[in-house]
Amino acid sequence: MKKTLILLFALMMPFPWAMARDRVVLSPDGHMKLVIHTAGTLSFTLLRDDSLVVQVPALSLQVGEQLIPQLNDRLRKVVKTSRDEILHPVVPVKNRAVRNRYHGVVLQYRSGYAVEFRLFDDGVGYRFITHFPDTVEVREETVRFLFPAGTMAWYPREEGFFSHNERLYDHLPVTKIGRGELASLPALFAVPQGTYVVVCESDLRDYPGMWLQGTGEEAVEAVFPRYPLKTEQTRDRNVKPVVRADYLARTAGSRTFPWRVLAVAPHAADLLENEIVYRLASPNKLDDASWIKPGLVAWDWWNALNVYGVDFKSGVNTETYKYFVDFASGHHIPYIILDEGWYKLGNLLDINPDVDLQELLRYAKQKDVGIILWVVWKTLDDQLQEALDSFAVWGVKGIKVDFMQRDDQWMVDYYRKVAREAAKRHLLVDFHGAYKPSGLRREYPNVLTREGVKGLENNKWCDCITPQHNVTLPFIRMVPGPMDYTPGAMVNAHKKNFHVSWDRPMSMTTRVQQLAMYVVYESPLQMLADNPSNYLREPECLGFLSSVPTTWDETHALAGEVGEYVAVARRKGEKWYVGVMNGEKPRDLDLDLSLLPEGKWKVTVYEDGINADRYAQDYRKRTLTFTGGELKVHLAEGGGWVGVFEKE
Repeated sequence: MKKTLILLFALMMPFPWAMARDRVVLSPDGHMKLVIHTAGTLSFTLLRDDSLVVQVPALSLQVGEQLIPQLNDRLRKVVKTSRDEILHPVVPVKNRAVRNRYHGVVLQYRSGYAVEFRLFDDGVGYRFITHFPDTVEVREETVRFLFPAGTMAWYPREEGFFSHNERLYDHLPVTKIGRGELASLPALFAVPQGTYVVVCESDLRDYPGMWLQGTGEEAVEAVFPRYPLKTEQTRDRNVKPVVRADYLARTAGSRTFPWRVLAVAPHAADLLENEIVYRLASPNKLDDASWIKPGLVAWDWWNALNVYGVDFKSGVNTETYKYFVDFASGHHIPYIILDEGWYKLGNLLDINPDVDLQELLRYAKQKDVGIILWVVWKTLDDQLQEALDSFAVWGVKGIKVDFMQRDDQWMVDYYRKVAREAAKRHLLVDFHGAYKPSGLRREYPNVLTREGVKGLENNKWCDCITPQHNVTLPFIRMVPGPMDYTPGAMVNAHKKNFHVSWDRPMSMTTRVQQLAMYVVYESPLQMLADNPSNYLREPECLGFLSSVPTTWDETHALAGEVGEYVAVARRKGEKWYVGVMNGEKPRDLDLDLSLLPEGKWKVTVYEDGINADRYAQDYRKRTLTFTGGELKVHLAEGGGWVGVFEKE
């Protein structure tokens, strides 16, 4: 029997205590305990090592006039479920093999619905299951997360449901979150006993996304955008709901609903390994996924196409894009993106006359470089079949779909429609102006990445992308899935020297922190945000960037604290990559690298230079020999460290 499948079983039998009022489920490793209370309203308590993590005092779904579960509705059966298997992602973001191990229960009620719970070693998920005929209206869904006294939050405040979901994280006590103060997901909570909890969701289908709002107490509660009955369009891209229904969704009466997910970790760094959202998502729907090729992308928009040292006028034109193609081809970078400007806004088939797209596609194919096209979502929707058919005929490799800014039921369905139709034509997808990952990448693995993150692009217009923000993201936004942060700045400065520039942007980090992002930040379609001329001026950095993987065979968190620092080790083939990013104070770390196989290793190191505290672009590349144990690392303010380990 192949070792890829450790064990798979499901015991479809009632618990002997099926009519008891409390059901207790233990995680496979025994550290987590889920106590489900069925007397009166349905609720649960989650503990880790017998310490309270969170209480959910009531959860319910209102379908039409019926409340699920109905008050004092009788259980027909309590079914025990258990599974231990190895999943093999088409696109291995963290690991080539993902262990899916849980214990759970399905509460089956006499009135024809069920609630399922799955408890993992690193989190819990629950979902509603209904078996009603025809279409139903879901009017409300209720869940409140009540945390122990003293719990702190990293809360991505929002002004409303119409949002790019690109937020900074307010670090504050849960009690300081005002009543009704809205946040998008994911959000992070740290309970006083030291446990970390990320609230997110998975298998979001034909239903609105979940958000949170404050209560003014030690709790937050779920809230959802209602179905848009009327929208108002401004420009080619902004389509804002102006009239909403009194229901969340009209959907099939017989279905499973999205998983409500709590990713749990005893230490902040453990969140870097969490894959609970992927494990709970629907399986791959594609019969053939062999054409899906992750990789690096040379990106034009952030650097404003400011190439130099050339004999043509740079800009959105054929010559500039051929320069990008030559750069990509010469450094084994598989893709370039044509961002805004290649078509006349409002019509994807009306090409900018300065861009000979067919010649460019021919040239790129000859150089073995794929082209990805940026599109406004609404224009794509208006021309979906015709545009995607044309892209496929032209030989385009993927699309970057932008400015959705919503996750009501209609828009959630739109994402799935784009993923499905793109897959039919062998097109990769990168969603921008997007809500958080919620499992779609497992179902449609051609969806390689998405934004929904306050990333490097913001440096073009604000000074908010600080080192502290950069080392907060991995513990929150990266937990549910890949993030298109778009790293790679070659112009770097500390806060006192940083300035905003639309056409010549920079990072508020050291040079090496930008390099380390390619190991720490996960995105199978990973951008090179700066312009080719700047990279060509930095051959040592380019040598690393052009060879760094974008998918991984194995991932291990080494250390980290939210907003302070993060250190990750990843394996690709026989090589190991270690990436370290620092916040806003200089730091010395002793990295425990005992996870590496024994032996002698050649390590190529990129580290902050001796003057990186004054001049952020100062770095040093060196080679050392490592034979095991710990490795000492020094990090400047906003600094970084990268090591590439090769067995000698």
